[in-house]
Amino acid sequence: MNNELTDPYGRVITSLRISITQKCNLNCIYCHQEGKNGKPRREISLDTIVKIATSATEFGIKKVKFSGGEPLMRSDFEDIITALPDLKDISATTNGVLLSKRAASLAESGLYRVNISLPSMNEENYGKITGSPHSLSRVLDGIDAAIDAGLTPIKLNMVLLKGINEFEINDAIHFVDNYNGNVILQLIELMNFKNVSQYMVDINNVEKMLESRAAYIEERKMHRRKKYFIDGVEVELVRPIDNSSFCANCNRLRITSSGKLKSCLMRNDNLIDIKEEATADEIREMIIKAAKIREPYYKNNPNRLWAKHEITNIA
Repeated sequence: MNNELTDPYGRVITSLRISITQKCNLNCIYCHQEGKNGKPRREISLDTIVKIATSATEFGIKKVKFSGGEPLMRSDFEDIITALPDLKDISATTNGVLLSKRAASLAESGLYRVNISLPSMNEENYGKITGSPHSLSRVLDGIDAAIDAGLTPIKLNMVLLKGINEFEINDAIHFVDNYNGNVILQLIELMNFKNVSQYMVDINNVEKMLESRAAYIEERKMHRRKKYFIDGVEVELVRPIDNSSFCANCNRLRITSSGKLKSCLMRNDNLIDIKEEATADEIREMIIKAAKIREPYYKNNPNRLWAKHEITNIA
């Protein structure tokens, strides 16, 4: 079977994001608790993860990103990666606290690259954001270990927060410059999942600042994401809010840590439960169903832009 998986809006699904645990060793003020949906349940097993990933490859899906919670809280993370079918890209997003001791083993298991959350390089600000100021040095060690292990290019995720880290962008650019092109800085617009609107920065001003400093700018068609090249550093600006292209070109299915197919990050009303005992045939049917019920979150919101012609179906 090699059927392309397309939803009713013409969006081709090419990747999976799998949350493998609800557990996390930080308590970030902006965390949207991606792995938590409904009542706590036993974490998704290695066998179920492999069955889902294997079934997904039959529809042409070749990319998997692991998240949590914090995926490195799973002691069997290396075993999960090793057991996966042949894939084009296997990545993980992590807070980096536990990465220094496992970067090499993760790379040996088959992990390609990592996104690392680094909201601040200032210990006090890092502590305000994560609740764990003394973990910053461990994250920095994790970045070095990931580079040594070849988990590159690393993307450093910096969620911008008004009154806390909004003035650290220049420091972040200088920090990334030390890594000779192995690290990309991602500046991320805060999504108001937990009533944290008081921390939302004026992202338009950030964009103007980046434009004024960039030697040149590229725009990825998918998600209308701009890449600014500043003093030799690649800086991406991630704007999920008021960005109709973000929804129009979404190519991802999500799996929660309790084993539910989730067709949209912003919705919890159409989850499909994958039981541990589900067969490969049953999982394939569930994946097809998840594709059929996918809708762009901003489609019916009168304050958002939406047009079917915006879909570009870029893998």
